[in-house]
Amino acid sequence: MLRRPAPAAPAPLPSTATTSGPTVSLRRRVAQRAFPPVVMAAAAALLIGTSVPPSALFDPDAPPASAAFASVPTNDATMADDGTEILAEAELEEGQVLDMAAMAEVAAPVASRDDWSVTSYAEMLRLKYGTRNFSYATNGTGAVRWPFPNPVPISSGFGDRVAPCFGCSSYHRGLDMLGGRGNPIYAIADGVVTGVGQYTSYGYRVEISHMINGQRVTSLYAHMEWDSSPLKVGQEIPVGTLVGTVGNSGLSTGPHLHLEIAIDGIAIDPFAWLTTNAS
Repeated sequence: MLRRPAPAAPAPLPSTATTSGPTVSLRRRVAQRAFPPVVMAAAAALLIGTSVPPSALFDPDAPPASAAFASVPTNDATMADDGTEILAEAELEEGQVLDMAAMAEVAAPVASRDDWSVTSYAEMLRLKYGTRNFSYATNGTGAVRWPFPNPVPISSGFGDRVAPCFGCSSYHRGLDMLGGRGNPIYAIADGVVTGVGQYTSYGYRVEISHMINGQRVTSLYAHMEWDSSPLKVGQEIPVGTLVGTVGNSGLSTGPHLHLEIAIDGIAIDPFAWLTTNAS
């Protein structure tokens, strides 16, 4: 009997190299082993903190904190609630008792609104300039004279002042003389007329240029009645010539003569200058 040869076994496939999973680093292995205990400890602490009453964590026999701050009595020694003896003031060492009476003596006094006062700028100016003495005498003769033949009241001097009206200056460049409405005003010295007519806040005014003691002196007469001056620009006049009459023109609060004196164009105190030079 003839036998068929057995089929040849299939040739084995060539083996391929296989690799295991990625290698775990040493740091990760250590972390994996240490992490569970840490988590368990944290969970236990959280459980205790939320379930155990606070009183269980403290010594019940410890004295309350308020006992440390108990008031010191002024009589004999007493006992606290926990049995602790509280010494009387006489038994305490020096420096242990706070002397409240002594503290009150050295305490700074409380400021009161009645202890303060406010002085306005206007009041300061009145205190500084409001008591100036403007008294003077004149005989109406001489090369230099006052603008009125007789002394008249002076309401405002040269320099800082309280502005008498809205738009008025707080620095007064002249001398305000209360000569009376309509009364005549006279030239203080020989000179040449350099200005006549309305001029800004001066109202109706006259300007005269003089040569006095070798100096160029200018006199200005302001707030006069409208068209009250007979003078013309360029006219030479002697001392005592009629300049105009007292009025209230321009920026003015009442009838008066506003007199200015300037030396070489610089305004000076008319009262001081006339007191020194006029007769």
